[in-house]
Amino acid sequence: MGNVKQHSSSNSKLTTSFRCISFFLFFVVGFSLGITVNIYSKSFSFTFETIFSSPEVSSRLLLQPSPPPPPIVIEQRKPLPPRLPPPPTIRTFREYSPPPPLPQIPPPPAIHTYTPPPQLSPLPAIHTYTPPPQLPPPPATHTYMPPLSMEDDEMFKRALKVEKSANNNVKKVAFMFLTKGSLPLADLWEKFFEGHEGLYTIYVHTHPLFNDSVPQDSVFFGRRIPSKPVEWGKPSMIDAERRLLANGLLDNSNERFILLSESCIPLFNFTKIYTYLLNTNQSFIDSVDDPRKIGRGRYNPKMSPTITISDWRKGSQWFAITRNVAFDIVSDTKYYPVFKEYCSPPCYMDEHYIPTLVNIICPEENSNRTITWVDWSKNGPHPGRFGKETISVEFLDGIRFGNNTCSYNNENSSSVCFLFARKFLWNTLGPLLQIAPKLLNFSNL
Repeated sequence: MGNVKQHSSSNSKLTTSFRCISFFLFFVVGFSLGITVNIYSKSFSFTFETIFSSPEVSSRLLLQPSPPPPPIVIEQRKPLPPRLPPPPTIRTFREYSPPPPLPQIPPPPAIHTYTPPPQLSPLPAIHTYTPPPQLPPPPATHTYMPPLSMEDDEMFKRALKVEKSANNNVKKVAFMFLTKGSLPLADLWEKFFEGHEGLYTIYVHTHPLFNDSVPQDSVFFGRRIPSKPVEWGKPSMIDAERRLLANGLLDNSNERFILLSESCIPLFNFTKIYTYLLNTNQSFIDSVDDPRKIGRGRYNPKMSPTITISDWRKGSQWFAITRNVAFDIVSDTKYYPVFKEYCSPPCYMDEHYIPTLVNIICPEENSNRTITWVDWSKNGPHPGRFGKETISVEFLDGIRFGNNTCSYNNENSSSVCFLFARKFLWNTLGPLLQIAPKLLNFSNL
């Protein structure tokens, strides 16, 4: 009994093994057929892989015969449209075609043939040209101007070496401008000097730090002298005046020396002023014995005995002097140091030094009056000033002639007492240029 059971169990194992082998063979055969059909048919689906993956379905399929493969459908493509002819070529530029050759023009016939004239024999020399002897260059017409760095002592020594009396056929007038900076009325003076070259010289003393911007064609170009700062009422004011005189003395043709400021204007034309100054041997320095506090009251007894109270004088600083008086002022070493030490405010050197000096050394050469008009009608340390609203023909004529008479060449017969006037502001230039040329007859050479 036990053997029968053992035999039946071994038979069942063989049966199971045989089934497995059969299933495997069917699987291999079916899988091979599926691959073959898939290669020859593009529309065959690959869903069989999932079908065969299940044991139940695979066993069912292996028992049934496989269906025939579906017919292969070949898709017919639509025919292509007929090919269009290529577009015509667009010419973007005009092709160059050379012009037809021009017909050759025959050369013109020769009109004549040039025949050079026969060579003439040279003319006999009549004379031989001899150039004139070379003339020496003319003397320089400009006035020597020392360098701006020259010291006062050196300049004074040079000036005093020049002859005291001028020895020159042409006599000049030195116009000396003592200014703080620019010359606001320069255009009026340009008209005044025009056409009188060689009869005047110009010297300008301004602040050493002032930046000069004078045009090269101006009469004031290059006329600055060595300068130092100037303070009103101080000895530096007299130093500047002596500096101007020393520069003027370097030119031995200068016969008259006029001190002017930037606010001065001429009251007559150049010819009138030149003649007025050169026709007299006197200087025009305001030198008065004023008994008031502003006169003798400023005298310092410490000046005695060099300067006494009877020598003391007062006057305007604006003068017109001869060459001899200019020489005496520059060469003074006796009175100037006394003034510099003892004349301090309320004593002002510019109002006392030159009037007192001239009264001591050469009173007979002075007319004791000034030719520069100022307005002292208002009380104060400075004269009145004039703006553009005051400029008129009547105003200027009132200054030029007025109702006063003065001495001229020791005769009390002159109605012309003033040649210059001050203080005129910068804004008077326009009205003055409109009135003065005709009123003063600047065209009269």
